[in-house]
Order: sequence, then C-alpha cells, then structure tokens
Amino acid sequence: MESRDRVPENNPPRLSSSTSNPPEKREWAELLGWSGEEAEKKIKEEMPRLWVQVVPADSLVTMDFNENRVRIYLNSSGKVARAPRVG
Repeated sequence: MESRDRVPENNPPRLSSSTSNPPEKREWAELLGWSGEEAEKKIKEEMPRLWVQVVPADSLVTMDFNENRVRIYLNSSGKVARAPRVG
C-alpha cells in the first residue's frame, strides 16, 4: 500500500451514507418571498429545536453566531427578503 492510500489513524474512514444521518438543514432559500408566518411555521416544523426570530430586513441585530437560532428577515411587504439560515 502506498503512503497516499493510507488512512491516518486520527481520521478513520466514514461510514456509508446509508448508515449515517443526513446533515441538518442550515438554510431555507426556498422560503424567499413567503410570508413571515408561513416561513416561521415551516422552519419550526422541520427543526423544532431552533429559536426562530422574525425581524424587519433593515433591523440592527447582534452579530453573534448562535447555532440554535434562525432569523427571518422580512421586507416592507412582510415577505421573506433573505434566505433564513442558522446562526
């Protein structure tokens, strides 16, 4: 076996995708243009552990990253203006 074919001891091979869980969703681009209420409901259905915060698109918000939070930014018509994402 050549050195490039070896798997480092601290990096074991991954299990096949059939035995592992799919990655959690981190972004909802498909919600662009939805109403804030509909978008919030959809995210809570898919990931009930998240804290969903609905804010106007031009709001000042903290810049901290919070893996338990999703912000939904709404335009002046109450529609989703940016793809909601975890953080």
